[in-house]
Amino acid sequence: MPERIMFTMGDIACAEGALSAGCRYFGGYPITPATEIAEWMSIRMPQLGGAYVQYEDEIASITSVIGASWAGVKAMTATSGPGVSLMLEAVGLAAMTETPLVLVNIMRGGPSTGQPTRGQQGDIMQAKWGSHGDYQIIALTPASVQEMFDQTVQAFNLAEQYRVPVFVLADETVGHMREKLIIPDEKDLKIVERKKPTVPPEEYLPFKPDDNLVPPMAIFGSGYQFYATGLTHDQRGYPSDKEDVQIELINRLNQKILRNADKIIDLERFQLDDADVAVIAYGTPSRSAKRAIREAREQGLRVGLLRLKTVWPFPERIVADLATEVKHIIVAEQNMGQIYHMVRASAGTTPVHLMPKPAGMPQLPGEILDKIKEVVS
Repeated sequence: MPERIMFTMGDIACAEGALSAGCRYFGGYPITPATEIAEWMSIRMPQLGGAYVQYEDEIASITSVIGASWAGVKAMTATSGPGVSLMLEAVGLAAMTETPLVLVNIMRGGPSTGQPTRGQQGDIMQAKWGSHGDYQIIALTPASVQEMFDQTVQAFNLAEQYRVPVFVLADETVGHMREKLIIPDEKDLKIVERKKPTVPPEEYLPFKPDDNLVPPMAIFGSGYQFYATGLTHDQRGYPSDKEDVQIELINRLNQKILRNADKIIDLERFQLDDADVAVIAYGTPSRSAKRAIREAREQGLRVGLLRLKTVWPFPERIVADLATEVKHIIVAEQNMGQIYHMVRASAGTTPVHLMPKPAGMPQLPGEILDKIKEVVS
């Protein structure tokens, strides 16, 4: 399909990104402010030969996505914070069975029902630590309608490459804002497909990793016999209660992400080369931070922005290096401070100042500028 240009909202851009990445199954349940993704998928998915199913709840939605992925289809769901809370046990199952899937969370105010039509960034730690045990996920944080498309494509590529659940964490403002979207010609899109086994079925070990620690993935009904379970399992997929099997498996599930973190992490550096103060932000607050930094520069203040486009895995080394180059770090988040704690742990002795805002409106440029002046005074 040739390049298309739309004026549309972030949620629809996300759905178009999924379809362009090859997603052909959506299982979901309506929830504000993510419902537009499901609505758009219900229209577009049948046009492309895919399947859209609305389930009775979020638990059924995410488990159906796991099943669709094992059946060989790129699959996703979309929800908001309360829905993610219900999905988290299945996220752990997907991590343990190494199931590629994409989970889009259009974040709203919380906790509980909170503010369904207002944005917040309160689900950052939920995405990383929500399920039990030691595992790694990948989480991306778009800041524009175009990035809702681009990073959804990227999310599918990462899910397929590393056989892992990937979150797209967009605050409500990004999900509902309307901007220009360019959908590239399909021949210009980089699309990653999961590795398939190359050995004969009788030699296949479903959880035997390649050199990058990711096992090739057979699909149900393809002639390969295997067992996929949430229990600790050996390379055959057979459950085991042996200590060495658990240690080997959990180490690999973590290291396949951590060892490749430099390839996964995506950032934007803005005006940081000579900065005395660095603002770290993601999503909507990063847009305000850019405006504030331009105004600060006009006033002679040397300030820059490190925009996190990937929050998990967290760029600890990059933040640590930045902390040696600046005198102060400001973290602007639409919450009471979540990534702030990761920044502070990485920043050594460099002062880290939190600028929290758990309400529906993100930090305004003037508010961030005032914080910059407060820090340097």
